[in-house]
Amino acid sequence: MYDYQVLFNFTQTVFEKMGLSVEEARQAANILMRAELRNISTHGLVRLPEYVRLWENKRITVTPKFTVVHETPSTALVDGGKGLGLVTAPKAMKLAIEKAKTAGTGWVAVRNSYHFGIAGYYAMKALENNMIGIAMTNANPLVAPTFSKNGMLGTNPIAVAVPAGEEPPFVADFATSPVSRGKVDVFEGEGKDAPDGLLQDAKGNPTTDSSILRNGGALRTLGGDVAHGGHKGFCLTAIVDIFSAVFSGANFGPTVVPTLGYVENKTGAEDRGIGHFFGAMRIDAFQTAEAFKAGMDGWIRTFRKAVPVAGQERIIIPGDPERVAEKVNLEKGISLGDKTLNGLKQLAEKFGIPF
Repeated sequence: MYDYQVLFNFTQTVFEKMGLSVEEARQAANILMRAELRNISTHGLVRLPEYVRLWENKRITVTPKFTVVHETPSTALVDGGKGLGLVTAPKAMKLAIEKAKTAGTGWVAVRNSYHFGIAGYYAMKALENNMIGIAMTNANPLVAPTFSKNGMLGTNPIAVAVPAGEEPPFVADFATSPVSRGKVDVFEGEGKDAPDGLLQDAKGNPTTDSSILRNGGALRTLGGDVAHGGHKGFCLTAIVDIFSAVFSGANFGPTVVPTLGYVENKTGAEDRGIGHFFGAMRIDAFQTAEAFKAGMDGWIRTFRKAVPVAGQERIIIPGDPERVAEKVNLEKGISLGDKTLNGLKQLAEKFGIPF
């Protein structure tokens, strides 16, 4: 187990070695460590070596120009200047919140950005302002649309955070594919097969081979085949791609220039980065904040009282497991998988940082 503050300080130092300012390095480290605390390790420190590789390959800049290309009172289009998503996305979410303060809602689309960590981090920022937060992003083309042999969409997560009163907030943060790419990497790193229904080979046949993404395979859509609602999963993933990339002018679907060495750039498209989409909605734009929060308390309590199936203690409200994990991991320390640990040790050697 590793102490939270030790890992935080190490991560911040790596970002500073890359050239980020102290403030931005602290922000970036905070986002990755929040993922670790919330047991979303697939978007935590395991990603740090990827960011370093992007920087070394000059795919990202550590001093990006954050440009508002177009805006209205409630919307904005932002160019992230090929910056790290961990730097660009917090500014974009802040802009959405500021617009919502005056217009009731705020919506910001971002292009020329890269991986931004967990979507839930940004959605939850709205909670501090009595707002509902929404965050989504597109990603490497690894998900095969219904009936397609090839990966053409990202795992395209979406997060929605809703404030409550006496109850903890509702926080849904999930990939719109049945599993994140990071989780498949974990299966591969541990030498395990993936569960049925998650992957397909280069011919489109179902497989449990967790290394298949390196061999022309793809993730299936949420639901898998049509009989199990896979076409609905395709719809969800496509919606995130359109909101994140078509709105912003970023690379969409198969035109996303991969950040993974084992994914081929088949389209030859100009690299306009990936896209994000952020929203903030004032709850008092619909009714008083107190009334809305009381309503959410009632909603949450209603579902908490649902009778669980055999073998389950209770119904889990979105956000419950992550909130509990944050407290436990902060007190007892954070467990790191072998792949993450090896990556951090290599970075320590590269930058001359004690680990």
